Amino acid sequence: MAESPVEVKLIPIEATPETFADYGQAIEASRDGASFGPDDAQLDLSRGTPRFYILRLEGRSLGFSNITHHANVTQCLGSIGGHVWYLGVAKPSLIEDDDDNGRRVDAVESKSGHLYIPPAVEEIRVFRISGPKFVKLNRGTWHAGPLFRDSSSMDFYNLELTNTNEVDHTTHYFKKNNGVIFRFDP
Repeated sequence: MAESPVEVKLIPIEATPETFADYGQAIEASRDGASFGPDDAQLDLSRGTPRFYILRLEGRSLGFSNITHHANVTQCLGSIGGHVWYLGVAKPSLIEDDDDNGRRVDAVESKSGHLYIPPAVEEIRVFRISGPKFVKLNRGTWHAGPLFRDSSSMDFYNLELTNTNEVDHTTHYFKKNNGVIFRFDP
């Protein structure tokens, strides 16, 4: 008889510049005419051609069993209309050439050739993003979502590279026993 997946209940954290700092940035409105500074999205789009588009997602649930990262780009996501949505995350775990620190023993090589350490179950967090703000994910930040409560659709603006989904999309599947499902209540 097959065992059921392990269910891990997460408690959503409101995304603010302070709470989201380990994963990227939560960007809130700034006054017109303000100079560029540390509260603005610190982007890395240097490894390709940027793509800014509207992403329509349908029927997302408040749970996930895998998580993805992009090694070549920062990514920005925001709900059009400031609707409430959620994002599962884990800290970046890329192994750069100058950042080995003995971690290569546990490293996995992605299909695109970069090295990373898969995130542990206990490292997963879920953030609630509400109102007129967006999140910028650091290069290599693990993420699941956007997720939202409605079974209808929601539109998001998305900034990444033109080929991110084809050549820079590494997914980790949690396979402890028969899998892990992360769930949360709004």
